[in-house]
Amino acid sequence: MPSALARSLDRMHATTSHEPLRTDGIAAQAIDASKVYGTGDTTVTALDHISVGFGTSQFTAIMGPSGSGKSTLMHCLAGLDNLTGGRILIGTTELGSLDDKGLTQLRRDRIGFIFQSFNLVPTLTAEENIALPAALAGRKLDRSWLDRVVDAVGIGDRLRHRPNELSGGQQQRVAAARALAGRPEIVFADEPTGNLDSRSSAEVLAFLRASVRDFGQTIVMVTHDPTAAGYADRIVFLADGRIVDEMLEPTAERVLDRMKGTE
Repeated sequence: MPSALARSLDRMHATTSHEPLRTDGIAAQAIDASKVYGTGDTTVTALDHISVGFGTSQFTAIMGPSGSGKSTLMHCLAGLDNLTGGRILIGTTELGSLDDKGLTQLRRDRIGFIFQSFNLVPTLTAEENIALPAALAGRKLDRSWLDRVVDAVGIGDRLRHRPNELSGGQQQRVAAARALAGRPEIVFADEPTGNLDSRSSAEVLAFLRASVRDFGQTIVMVTHDPTAAGYADRIVFLADGRIVDEMLEPTAERVLDRMKGTE
């Protein structure tokens, strides 16, 4: 029997761009999304009429070869880049309806980000980096929630350290705590383990998995790593700007088989 998420996605795919959308259980979605770079002979189609939804309290990985459009899709979903055609929604908010100020506010208040390069401010302590987005927005963090996140990510004894005093894995766990500290509706993670060794990667991925299980967080992660993708609930495979396959309840072995074309 199809899951509630699958039924929601089926309804979404069957909806034209002019009809009301069902958004229950969907944290973010792309509707007939296209992204074209350049003109004439230099035209590159990064996204080719993609429609896909991402369920609430679910960990989804996006995979595909270089140039498949996976990072472009994430950047458009997160409001970091604009579509050429189609629509992006976070919850019931259509990003195309927002001006620059509205987009900035949405990214600040409703979205968390984890980047491959950590993006920590070197002059701030770990705790100050975690609190920075809220400080820039003029908001005070919920201390009890912050303590839960810090405890879950395992950096309680490193809060007074600056980034250059932390290992790569510790820096990425600080970045993950920063992404969750404001209780965003959705966290976008772009190759979050790309600069980490296998042990640090496992620690960060275990935390992301736990944040979905324990906090009900919604995570969308771009990765090329089958082991990382094996932590997800679902994988969306892209090629040439299109969705070519999906996998539920993945394992690293199944992902490797899929990439080799044996599943």
